[in-house]
Amino acid sequence: MVAAKELEEAAGKYASEAIRLDSQGAHGMAIVMYQRAITALIKLAQLYPEYKLNKLYLERATTYQERIKALQSAHGLIQDDSQLEDSKKHDNVGTSSSKSLKMVESLKASYDELVLKEKPNVKWEEVVGLEDAKRALKESIIFPVQRPDLFPLGWPRGILLYGPPGCGKTMLAAAAASEIESDFITVDAATIMSKWLGEAEKNVARLFDSARKMLERDRSVIIFIDELDSMLGSRSQEVGGEIRVRNQFLKEMDGIIDKGKNMHLYVIGATNKPWSLDWPFLRRYQKRIYVPLPSLRSRIEMFKLYTSPLRLDPSVNLLELARMTEGYSGSDIKDICQAVQIRVVSELFDLGKALDKSLQPREITQNDFKEVLKTRRPSVSQDMVKAYITWSENFKAL
Repeated sequence: MVAAKELEEAAGKYASEAIRLDSQGAHGMAIVMYQRAITALIKLAQLYPEYKLNKLYLERATTYQERIKALQSAHGLIQDDSQLEDSKKHDNVGTSSSKSLKMVESLKASYDELVLKEKPNVKWEEVVGLEDAKRALKESIIFPVQRPDLFPLGWPRGILLYGPPGCGKTMLAAAAASEIESDFITVDAATIMSKWLGEAEKNVARLFDSARKMLERDRSVIIFIDELDSMLGSRSQEVGGEIRVRNQFLKEMDGIIDKGKNMHLYVIGATNKPWSLDWPFLRRYQKRIYVPLPSLRSRIEMFKLYTSPLRLDPSVNLLELARMTEGYSGSDIKDICQAVQIRVVSELFDLGKALDKSLQPREITQNDFKEVLKTRRPSVSQDMVKAYITWSENFKAL
């Protein structure tokens, strides 16, 4: 059941991130995370059809799908009637493998469910650290939008953000879009390849056609493609459909790079595995920006940010915590702060006093952080960090 545990944990993290993004108004990115949570839950039901919690997990998957539909409805997107009917039947979902497969079919996403146009509200100051990456994005996107007349040779249209997971790649792209009030199209490459099936090639073309039409309103457009390696990574074996999708993407990228000298259409790709990208795709991304693990100073700022709503004892030393978490990602630090808060809240429940709303958890101490850190290792290994540094030495392009 090791795989079951991993899927449960993955679904939980995706759902938590989706809810956070949803609450901040980043609905396109929230939909991506809701879809990932759904995929993990469905896979769990398929692999373990007799698992006792399957019914609960499938109901959660349906709830996430309903939230996706609500977000799409709020943005004026078109719903698929058959999917709505399938969703209404979720009370009859059982734990059998056949019913799990029916749920998979009901959750297969259409183009409008996988692509959302929005205007994110993320400020540069909300992206802690990453000054080199911010500067590169400003030079590539913001400056050309503000003064295109100063760029007679044009400007980069393809921008690759690479680095460990949980370090702010999505936030960087959203902040750039927010700065220039750009239309922001969010796409998940892994979902494109797994959900669009035979329609993938057509929908890649549709994606770029839609972006070009949005440009007609004299606005800039950013297409953000997460997990880019899922679409453009090297493969030893490929079926014909995958080859056509990749060729279509190359054709579209060439169209905006070679034929749109003054076009404010940008394709930002994010990946945790830059070494998986084939060179023909890599060279279409003129800017290749490393998004590293947070520095000491950035970790201090992150602890300030994530502990700001918490009740801290004067003994808490954020500088010491930042030093203790070298090698941890931004999402790791957020998880640590969350775990510490859960630790003190659990004490109220253990004492049977949690229902007394006049009582509050005790203040969090430095020792609470140290106890949590005993059981939490970084999500990124040192070997992986070395791999990013080596790749950067060969291919980085700021």
